[in-house]
Amino acid sequence: MPAAPDPALFDKVVNLCKRRGFVFPSAEIYGGFRSTYDYGPVGVLLLRNVKDAWWRSMVQLRHDVVGIDAAILSPPAIWEASGHLTNFTDPLVDCRVCRERFRFDKLEDPEVCPNCGAEHSFTEARRFNLMFKTYAGPVEGAGAEVYLRPETAQGMFVNFKNVLETSRKRPPFGIAQIGKSFRNEITPGNFVFRTREFEQMEMEYFVPPAEADRWYEYWCQTRLQWYVDLGIPADSLRLRAHDADELSHYSTGTSDVEFLFPWGWDELEGIANRTDYDLRQHEEHSGERLEYFDQAAGERYLPYVIEPAAGATRTAMAFLMAAYDEEEVAREGQGQGEPRTVLRFHPRIAPYKVAVLPLSKKPELQEPAIDVLSRLQPHFMCDYDETQAIGRRYRRQDELGTPYCVTIDFDTLTDKAVTVRDRDSMAQDRVPIEGLLEHLQARLDL
Repeated sequence: MPAAPDPALFDKVVNLCKRRGFVFPSAEIYGGFRSTYDYGPVGVLLLRNVKDAWWRSMVQLRHDVVGIDAAILSPPAIWEASGHLTNFTDPLVDCRVCRERFRFDKLEDPEVCPNCGAEHSFTEARRFNLMFKTYAGPVEGAGAEVYLRPETAQGMFVNFKNVLETSRKRPPFGIAQIGKSFRNEITPGNFVFRTREFEQMEMEYFVPPAEADRWYEYWCQTRLQWYVDLGIPADSLRLRAHDADELSHYSTGTSDVEFLFPWGWDELEGIANRTDYDLRQHEEHSGERLEYFDQAAGERYLPYVIEPAAGATRTAMAFLMAAYDEEEVAREGQGQGEPRTVLRFHPRIAPYKVAVLPLSKKPELQEPAIDVLSRLQPHFMCDYDETQAIGRRYRRQDELGTPYCVTIDFDTLTDKAVTVRDRDSMAQDRVPIEGLLEHLQARLDL
């Protein structure tokens, strides 16, 4: 990706997502529903792979982090304690001419309406709470109010004592969670980047207060490197520390991992030092003691919390943007030039790892093709496609980001071998079926 934003890339990726089954507008047959999207057959695999890669890095490969899956619905007491009922707001303005509403701090020109162009037409900014409220039970009323969580973090804080007592962990240790959150955004946009329903990948890392600064720096660098390791170019990423006026009410320090999107630099993940704010608030409001007793030091303390919080959906979008490439190549088998669109995903992120492609739909090729597919499916997510010319099927797999295509041809019937095509180089190797699994495993390195 170039060092400057590429506005044209946005439309290219959005069109590819619809055409190839990554993302569809939600409720499209009813005209769509603003800022909501459905992930199609390919997109759901991409999103799952992003979440699996995060979980692998944050939980599976560590000895000091455990996971939970907390409830989406929560009583008002949790959000009163956390400060969300009073502080989780954005500044809202209305245009008096066109009646559109905007988030005031995101306007390019605070004097000009971006919708109708009217000048000096905005109302005074007012605070708008972003939480979705609903009711539990058959009777609506103040006693039945509940909220859809705007973040997954609070479920981990209110379960701190449960996890501490059952997991045999002690600070420094973390609690990780992946799940849906809901924010009533004033101005959602930029495709799946900012939506009202989204998935988060968050971890709360509980540390002795004296070690908070060290762990904050550790997680900033560790999380930045995760994106690089999975294929996003380093020059398309940066770590930006928040200014004092940007900090949330609970944070003494926050840095964002930012990606160079087509519209400019924007946040992928925030790493925050939340101090002991959340545990202290829940201790005071619930009446439960949430201190940790350090037997070695003979002291009690409320741990500080370092929080890496990423958006799964916007991370998937960043991987799509970073992987997108166009090039002029020789038409395979004909020597003529043609444009090629390819998603150069890291194998761990790619929706399909392998595509199995019989050269034709003739029955004598279908049987060995299904045999090859059945050998690979226990190990990789595979696609199977037997329609259209083989060159067109290669191009389709390029646009899906599939690292390897396995072609079963008429020679397979006699030599018991297949052709393995590499997505990035388009090089082709003849590989015996009996050694195919090992051949692919060595190259995918999952």
